[in-house]
Amino acid sequence: MTNPVETHWSSLMRAASRGDEGAYRRLLTELAPAVRAKAARYGLSGADVEDAVQETLLAIHVKRGTWREDEPIRPWVFAIAGYKIVDQMRRRYRHAAVDISDFTEILPAEAEADPTTTSDMDRVVARLTGRAGEIVRAIGMEGVSVTEASQRFGMSEGAVRVALHRGLRKLADLRASMVT
Repeated sequence: MTNPVETHWSSLMRAASRGDEGAYRRLLTELAPAVRAKAARYGLSGADVEDAVQETLLAIHVKRGTWREDEPIRPWVFAIAGYKIVDQMRRRYRHAAVDISDFTEILPAEAEADPTTTSDMDRVVARLTGRAGEIVRAIGMEGVSVTEASQRFGMSEGAVRVALHRGLRKLADLRASMVT
């Protein structure tokens, strides 16, 4: 059995699709309270409900060409409304303030740096000789940019990149020989 509201809204939308502006106004006027009730059921209130209603009606207007006349209109309308209500909830509740002191007892302690990491890296990089070792150390361990390294070592940026690549390849070869 077809819902009378469904039939009525569908006939209004079909008429609106054929250019009947009065039918379109009636449809939007009748949809607004239904969307408003749905938004209120989701816990929105006041201005948030009205924002969701306006955004839904605007989306229906923009997307009205996507409704297929042989399909029920209510699921189409309420799907759009659902998306707009969720969007409104996200905007409204995105910036919730929480006092972190309430959670200090259950937050994990900050992780301490592994003391062996730096010394292991120093030992491995120390096996690189010459400029490649200096460049790998500067860029890889000190965080110096290629531009800064080129200025520090009096080389072009391209030459620094080549030396870095060669140094990293040498490190990979060293690692491979240590693993096998």
